[in-house]
Amino acid sequence: MTLVGVASQNPVKIAAAQAGFAQMFPDDAFTFEGVAVASGVRAQPMNRDETLQGAMNRAANAATALPEAVYSIGIEGGIQTVAGRLEVFAWVVIQQGARIGRAQTGIFYLPDEVAQLIHEGYELGHADDIIFGRDNSKQTNGSIGILTDDALTRTTYYIPAVVMALIPFKKPHLTW
Repeated sequence: MTLVGVASQNPVKIAAAQAGFAQMFPDDAFTFEGVAVASGVRAQPMNRDETLQGAMNRAANAATALPEAVYSIGIEGGIQTVAGRLEVFAWVVIQQGARIGRAQTGIFYLPDEVAQLIHEGYELGHADDIIFGRDNSKQTNGSIGILTDDALTRTTYYIPAVVMALIPFKKPHLTW
């Protein structure tokens, strides 16, 4: 079986990695191991570039921490202010040696109540827990699940970006 190192021990991120790989490579067998590694960016990245850098750092650090892994994947959620509103997104970076795949999730906006806490210095997950009376929502359905009543969950939100980040590995004969 091919080992995939996931740069997190969060079950949401591991499940998203498993589902994305299964969709792109249904005939292949993978095992997934989560590893706690540093992002090298703020705990709550506050712009697109910082969030991408965090995902890249996580993928690289997972590759170092698990040298036997064939692939390493970093998923980093971030927030950015656009037109006075806080938008939420995540970057997914997958690495296999020198080959790298990158993709971003869709974007959604935060309600003012959550945004206010983020402006006060809270991370998104903690702000959600305070506003919605949850506990550790970032390891379950996350903001997207809370706001959509689980029409999307944090896991299902990440899966399309995992699939898109795997495109260079699905089509390795093309130049990326």
